[in-house]
Amino acid sequence: MTKPRPSHFDPASARPNGPAVLGISGYSGSGKTQLVTQLIPVLTNCGLRVSTLKHAHHRFDVDQPGKDSHRHRQAGAQQVLIASSQRWVLMSELAGAPEPGLGDLLKRLDPVDLVLIEGFKRETFPKIEVFRSEAGNPSLWQDPEFADDIIAVASSDAKPPACALPWLDLDKPATIADFIFQALDLCHGPA
Repeated sequence: MTKPRPSHFDPASARPNGPAVLGISGYSGSGKTQLVTQLIPVLTNCGLRVSTLKHAHHRFDVDQPGKDSHRHRQAGAQQVLIASSQRWVLMSELAGAPEPGLGDLLKRLDPVDLVLIEGFKRETFPKIEVFRSEAGNPSLWQDPEFADDIIAVASSDAKPPACALPWLDLDKPATIADFIFQALDLCHGPA
């Protein structure tokens, strides 16, 4: 069953006066994380402030058993904030509450120009699909459940004749970044 989708997505609508949002979507093993980590320095070198939001489909921990923060959580702390001179992290236990939605998570980020989102492929917002035929997964751009959100495909495969979307070379992150600037109408741009 496909969900109703808006006729036009305004990237700023995800967060009033907030950042543009762009998903990097695809199946596991397609190279999403690799592309995100290649795009971040290209985009930040062009002057953008970039954050990322990653959805995990499994249980995860950012601290380790035996560490003080882990012991605090195990003792029942609702939130644990760890801070140092280099970074800080806030961990919140859901304690049976529903998983926060994408909009709620975006509101927790500091102000930036662009949020790259890995995961949340069932949410409605613009996405670049990372596709590798050798991974053996179907393409999202051909799936009616996801096709409306895919604005381009990044792949090392040859473009199929049936694809009307922009086909971006996965091995050229600067070209993909240029597409992102144009597609999201961002004020900075590659030099």
